[in-house]
Amino acid sequence: MPIGSLLPGKIVLVSGGTRGVGAGVATAAAREGATVVVTGRRRAAGERLVAELTGAGATARFVPADVADPEQAKAGVAATVAEFGRVDCLVNSAGLVTRGTLLDTTPELFDAHVAVNLRAPFFTMQAAVADMVRRGEPGAIVNIISISAHGGQPYLAPYVAAKAGLAGLTRNAAHAHRFDRIRINGLDIGWTDTEGEDAVQRAAHGAGDGWAERAGRALPMGRLARAEEIADMVVFLLSERSGVVTGAVLDWDQTVVGAYD
Repeated sequence: MPIGSLLPGKIVLVSGGTRGVGAGVATAAAREGATVVVTGRRRAAGERLVAELTGAGATARFVPADVADPEQAKAGVAATVAEFGRVDCLVNSAGLVTRGTLLDTTPELFDAHVAVNLRAPFFTMQAAVADMVRRGEPGAIVNIISISAHGGQPYLAPYVAAKAGLAGLTRNAAHAHRFDRIRINGLDIGWTDTEGEDAVQRAAHGAGDGWAERAGRALPMGRLARAEEIADMVVFLLSERSGVVTGAVLDWDQTVVGAYD
């Protein structure tokens, strides 16, 4: 693994990083010189990812955690600090995308979305920012949000509610800690070709083999987004190359929100 120069010596925690965008971020951060800690529920996937990163010469660890539990979300930060002494960068990439409309969403489904898509990043950020403030050192956080936070599809009602909350939280936390030199930004990502999206499309929409290619042909760029592309943007936002920017929630998609034909 050729080592880049965007995150040399940084300790990067990727919450929900065992597959998809999170795994892409962990891989890109390691490539750019970071020590990477990945948390998630999928132990086999997390350990496999870490083995790949360490085999390529990086320092990486897997911490099993279900971030829907606030104590486990915070424990990922605590484990990182215990082993490496600090958290320099945090990426909140865990996400729940089970379907529900305004009319059929149960309180249990709503609470599950809030737990993973909003409460988990809140308390992971709380723990990471507390470490940064305690040390008096700068830091960087990126929250993976969703283009659907602008409104989204009818069948994503609880997801949209939680992700829209995360967009607001990103701006609030960035404002609160700007004089601590902690930069907090978010990405409103669009339709992305990942293992998780494949599972959702098959389970919720009856998609078959080749669905991603067929769906991509109807999109402006002729394809879905790729996890590694999003990962490169996340690493840029974590790095000093992104300068002083904080509180930005960037639309990372091929849909132009607010524009009409």
